[in-house]
Amino acid sequence: MVWRASTSSGGGPSTRVVAAIRYATNQREALTTFVGDARLPMHNDISEREPRREAVRRKNWIFVGSPEGARANTTFVSLLASCALHKLEPWAYLRDLFCLLPSWPAHRVLELAPVSWAVTLQDPQVQQRLEANLFRRATLLPTPEHAAA
Repeated sequence: MVWRASTSSGGGPSTRVVAAIRYATNQREALTTFVGDARLPMHNDISEREPRREAVRRKNWIFVGSPEGARANTTFVSLLASCALHKLEPWAYLRDLFCLLPSWPAHRVLELAPVSWAVTLQDPQVQQRLEANLFRRATLLPTPEHAAA
């Protein structure tokens, strides 16, 4: 601290070092809080990434082409966000969803929503339908027991 005080007062190293020391001095409270609480992340990537993600989405939405395209886009974006919220792997969920949809009863469609997916997958009839689907079998990654055979 003594070196910092003498350096920031003017006599000494380059302007960049002085600017860095001045910044650290101005951010002392935040730095002290960070060092004192191990739960705090060392970076602010999340707060930096989220506004950027929204800006990219907004730019991409210019090219949806039509109101129908916009509706399809918002449906899929919402569906994928719901997958993330419920900790579902989106590709596997969509693959299984598209395998089940053609023969799924319309009055039970909410059972296919990400919020209900874990319970739906426990149904033996659903398991049978998925196992019988050729597309699903063709897109599954090999498991260690299949690789050994």
